[in-house]
Amino acid sequence: MRGPKFAVLIVLTLATILPAASQTAPSTTKHPFTFKDMMALKRIGAPSLSPDGKWVLFTAMDVNLDENKRTNHVWVVPIAGGDARPLTSDPAGESGARWAPDGKKFLFVSGKGGGEQVWVAEFNPATGDINGSPTQITHISTDADGAIWAPDGKNIVFTSEVYPGCRDDLCNKSSEEAQAKSKVKAMIFTRLFYRHWNAYTHFKRNHLFVVAAEGGTAKDITPGDHDVPPFSLGGQDLYTVSPDGQEVAFTSNIDEVEATSTNNDVFVVPITGGQPKKLSTSPGGDSTPVYSPDGKWLAWRMQVRPGYESDRFRLVIYDRKAGQIHNLTENVDRWVEAVTWSPDSKTIYFTSEDKGEIPIYRIDINQPNQVHELLRGANDELQVSGDGKTMVFSRMSVQAPNEIFKLAIGSKEPVQLTHLNDPVLSQIIMPPMESFWFTGDIGTKVQGFIIKPPHFNAQRKYPVKFLIHGGPQGQWGDEWSYRWNAELFAADGYVVVMINPRGSTGYGQAFIDGINGDWGGKPYVDLMKGLDYAEQNYPFIAKDRECALGASYGGYMIDWLLGHTTRFKCLVSHDGMFNTESAYGSTEELWFPEWEFKGTPWTNREGYRKWSPHEYAAQFKTPTLVVHGQLDYRLDVSEGFQLFTTLQRLKIPSKMLYFPDEGHWVLKPQNSQLWYNTVNGWVQQWTK
Repeated sequence: MRGPKFAVLIVLTLATILPAASQTAPSTTKHPFTFKDMMALKRIGAPSLSPDGKWVLFTAMDVNLDENKRTNHVWVVPIAGGDARPLTSDPAGESGARWAPDGKKFLFVSGKGGGEQVWVAEFNPATGDINGSPTQITHISTDADGAIWAPDGKNIVFTSEVYPGCRDDLCNKSSEEAQAKSKVKAMIFTRLFYRHWNAYTHFKRNHLFVVAAEGGTAKDITPGDHDVPPFSLGGQDLYTVSPDGQEVAFTSNIDEVEATSTNNDVFVVPITGGQPKKLSTSPGGDSTPVYSPDGKWLAWRMQVRPGYESDRFRLVIYDRKAGQIHNLTENVDRWVEAVTWSPDSKTIYFTSEDKGEIPIYRIDINQPNQVHELLRGANDELQVSGDGKTMVFSRMSVQAPNEIFKLAIGSKEPVQLTHLNDPVLSQIIMPPMESFWFTGDIGTKVQGFIIKPPHFNAQRKYPVKFLIHGGPQGQWGDEWSYRWNAELFAADGYVVVMINPRGSTGYGQAFIDGINGDWGGKPYVDLMKGLDYAEQNYPFIAKDRECALGASYGGYMIDWLLGHTTRFKCLVSHDGMFNTESAYGSTEELWFPEWEFKGTPWTNREGYRKWSPHEYAAQFKTPTLVVHGQLDYRLDVSEGFQLFTTLQRLKIPSKMLYFPDEGHWVLKPQNSQLWYNTVNGWVQQWTK
């Protein structure tokens, strides 16, 4: 149920980022975290370091709960230190800010004036201000997104979702208008992937376009009936332009049945268009190409096992002259995540999940498998200055959302550049987090985490919210979440307990693989043993007032708990898999169940039924809240309806929270407010 990059809440005390001093005078009394506080926080996006190394662009999202909307704007902060300030303010919002190679302009994407288009603003490096009004660069009817500069400054590459049979924008515009005017809304499908994640395909494809930096007619450089780039839940760009501006490297999946394939490949094509050339050779997934500054190498992330989206991501480099691929991390038992080159093209910096954190590492391209740790904590979106002396990145913790940081290469002390959320965080009690280890199933060491409530009193007994993460290949650890926030769960007087059972990332590939074909086996034992450990070692836990909550795979595990234990006073199942066979027939990324359950329901029916929660309905007893979204096509809403129907027929106390306008995640501000109120209210009803 995880995507290419499954975003999860993570909780840990190690290297926790403490909020810096507030820019406003704090009140003398702090209060527990509230939903209103969370909505007041600015959600900071990826940094973009100016070519001269003096400025950092980033976006900051404001949430307006009353208007039920979220709006991004472009901000800038001097890398030498000082206040961050907004550069744009249009009500339509702006996203994806990137510097031009000369540092005197930057681009962004905005919907002002109509559909989403690429705009360019003139920037004064001396003052940090915008000169004049931004200029609209693209005028494409199908909207533009994901814009990046060519390093020579002559072109801009962006994505647009178009009809693969159309050769120009007029054709796409006519097709869009005809579909909008048609009284018939039916669609005819002739192949799989007719819907994905939260939308139907409408027979369109994502393509890469190139447009002159001054504007003009955009050209489709990846025509055909394939997505370029393929669907992604976020993370690093899946395409890039060579240092000389002449070539575009991109990720695509050209297998005949995309619904059963994880075999993304890396291709290159002239920036003027032409026949793409496939560079990658692995039967597993290859993605996120990044050129070295000297143009000699192209790095990307590689998997080796086909059909397994959670195989280990290795770091490889491609010698562009010799045409050879070199694996740099074959003997490094961790996933490679965000990747960036040093300016001398000799070193690669990357992040990797490790025991609940996301440290930064470096590796010399001439010394494979010799990885050096630079910085612990939860870090992402790395960039290195042109002189190679400074790294800029985003950094978060369970106690604070993303802010922009810098690190002098060779130092272990990051410096926080932005402090946009200090005024809110300085007023809040954020209890510290603790990590613990215990022995899980078959003697394996497993990590867990605990957060105590505000105003904690060790002489009291506190009820427990037991959180189970999704994925299943994900992790709890030192990371902020707006959807499953541990601080907010603890704020109303609860101890929050989280376990990273078999299948979790950050503990080596064998630990991840331990869940394959064993969904309700070792992971279930790990979870129960972890809660046992917490009960035995934290005397303030009220063992008779515990509620378990989970989403996605966590929702599946909640459904599994229903039929296998009565230790909980209540359960919350969000977007869970209730019936493994029906879930197979209604999901879209078929590689997922076919790998995890080792075949299809007709080739391995015993395996599907063995791990299907609905088979154990006769043992259901625990009061359960069911949550599901109509637009969830990873786990169809019918899974939630089946669970709720079963609970009602069994006369088990139950409630269903149904969102007609949400997918796998609850994203709209007012829907999020209702979600937290309903979930916390349900737990309160049964544990207090």
